[in-house]
Amino acid sequence: MGERVSVALLITTYNWPEALKLVLDSVLVQTVFPDEIIIADDGSGTPTKAVVDAFRKKTNIPVKHFWHPDEGFRKTLILNQAITGTSSKYIIQIDGDIVLHELFIQDHISEAERGYYIRGSRVLLQEKITKRCIRNGSFEPVYTLSSDVRNKFNSLRIPFLSYLLIRRTSRSRNWIGCNCAFWKEDFMKVNGYNNELSGWGHEDIELAARFINSGLRQKRVKLKAVCYHLYHPYNDRGQETINYRVYLDTLHRGIAYCANGYHRHHHHHHHHQHQLTD
Repeated sequence: MGERVSVALLITTYNWPEALKLVLDSVLVQTVFPDEIIIADDGSGTPTKAVVDAFRKKTNIPVKHFWHPDEGFRKTLILNQAITGTSSKYIIQIDGDIVLHELFIQDHISEAERGYYIRGSRVLLQEKITKRCIRNGSFEPVYTLSSDVRNKFNSLRIPFLSYLLIRRTSRSRNWIGCNCAFWKEDFMKVNGYNNELSGWGHEDIELAARFINSGLRQKRVKLKAVCYHLYHPYNDRGQETINYRVYLDTLHRGIAYCANGYHRHHHHHHHHQHQLTD
């Protein structure tokens, strides 16, 4: 990245405070800290707020907690809102059940590149390890070498090999929002997450498709920027097929800009100029 650009760590969460605590604890041991932490909270209850408040006392990193009432799955709305809250140039986004390797932020910064958005990889932790971490209230990386890790390869951090595995593509379908990164400027250019996608699924690849359509490429990073995904049963996927159709439509029609996203044009028309120049 050359010059040190400001970096925000964006964490999405919904009603799993025990996991969020482990994630935030993993931020405290980073070799390089983000300039700010932004929590996009899709309507969690007070235990989540308590975790965030307790974390604030342990760090000097500014923490911004964006919350809206729980009215079903409205992740795109809260993500867009949270991103209005950062002036950082670069955004590293993770889910609130993703525990970070201590070199996670440092690795992401070293891989940031103009013209690209990043897809990281993750280690899927099995149920047994996850329960143990939650019970102990702490995460031990040593667990990840045990037999119950599903994709052990991804738990290795081997920077000199990671260089060989970098793939630069124009794919979007394989992007995962639970470990990814992008330039705020690129995000604004495509008008952020698409609020038409409600319910679980595909809001990440639909954004990725618009990134691609706007002229960016995807850079997939392996064996670096390592993170550990705590096990949980899947969410209700009622909206999934509709959302996937929107994704395909976006992709095939070459749409780079969504109308109802970061800026909602139909009712915020007068703010438009003001916000674009910020």
